[in-house]
Amino acid sequence: MKSKRLILSAIFLSLGIVLPFLTGQIKEIGDTLLPMHIPVMLCGLICGWKYGLAVGFLTPVLRGVIVGMPPLYPNAVWMAFELATYGFTIGFLYNRFHKIYISLIISMLSGRIVWGVVKAILLGVADKPFTIEAFIAGGITDAIPGIILQLVLIPIICFSIERKWNK
Repeated sequence: MKSKRLILSAIFLSLGIVLPFLTGQIKEIGDTLLPMHIPVMLCGLICGWKYGLAVGFLTPVLRGVIVGMPPLYPNAVWMAFELATYGFTIGFLYNRFHKIYISLIISMLSGRIVWGVVKAILLGVADKPFTIEAFIAGGITDAIPGIILQLVLIPIICFSIERKWNK
């Protein structure tokens, strides 16, 4: 089982690196559709919180090193904490309660909060303000298409995989 989780985690990590190419490396589209989030959340759901945490943290950092997007500092740093939170939270909650939508929504909220806090700290160090308006715009308003995509796609994929495994 551990080997299976490691292999699946490697696949999810690879998907997190490759999926943003579907947005054409256009930052605004990537910020809207959030293509790295989906494999991280699936990893947390399917492999568990430890794997989701690791894949979440590594995905933006490795992608930044390999592809150059997101830039390592500060973007990949705040994304690493955000995605690690998604992977951890969704895996932990789903393991405890087996409620996919509750786990997904709480994960999305907690990841956004961590993203905002880390971004505020990193921008504060650089003497660049990160206002509540910027948080709402970047964390919620601009991400609505990606949030909808996650709410639809992640449960469908997860239910499909569970159905296949339980046969």
